[in-house]
Amino acid sequence: MNGFVHSFESLGTLDGPGVRCVVFLQGCPLRCIYCHNPDTWDRTKGISFSAEEVVRRVSRYRPYFGETGGITISGGEPLLQAEFVTDIFRLCRESGIHTVLDTSGHGADLSSLIPLLKETDLVLLDIKMTTEQDYAKKIGGSLQKTMDFLSLLERQKMPVWIRQVVVPGITDSRENLIRLASLLNGKKCVQKVEFLPFRKLCQEKYDRMGLPFPLDRVPETTDAFCKEYANRFYELLSANQKSG
Repeated sequence: MNGFVHSFESLGTLDGPGVRCVVFLQGCPLRCIYCHNPDTWDRTKGISFSAEEVVRRVSRYRPYFGETGGITISGGEPLLQAEFVTDIFRLCRESGIHTVLDTSGHGADLSSLIPLLKETDLVLLDIKMTTEQDYAKKIGGSLQKTMDFLSLLERQKMPVWIRQVVVPGITDSRENLIRLASLLNGKKCVQKVEFLPFRKLCQEKYDRMGLPFPLDRVPETTDAFCKEYANRFYELLSANQKSG
């Protein structure tokens, strides 16, 4: 079957283990206030590819993958095209290419995702906010929906890396860390939690599209702060696990 692709990143190092070919799909149901890819929102503006065409293109970079690299499907939101991603991953796994799904957990009914997860080696799950109110106001989605997807991953014993963008004044507080640690407490499938610095490299895209960037006056987050923030998080998570 065919799907809609936005773009390819040939040698990515930030979206899963090792060196990866990242495929950004077109279409997203969310409107995150810090979104870096507003040009992926509209599904109708993507380029049609077959799963076989995607895999042939990804396979060009296989010599660079080494033992840990492979393909990452990102977006946009891949779950909007779950069947297409399933076909891509099935072909990749048949060829011995490691598969990573980068998702918000929105875009498809949970019952329809089992075939996709069976072809997936690792999930990168964005927990964008830690309250339902912030999800509704700043993301246009649902924390519960994301957590329901995480529960499915737990039941399927799927390896998961959790990711969150650290935005000054929004997701950089101790309270946010406490809530996130509570949400992840007891989730054995979670192997790693990554805190990503908020950046404004996307400003040019918003300007070109004639869209206001909601966080244009918010300062960027430093790598040093994210590193310290991660250390504080793991201290909280460890304390939760010991008390539980």
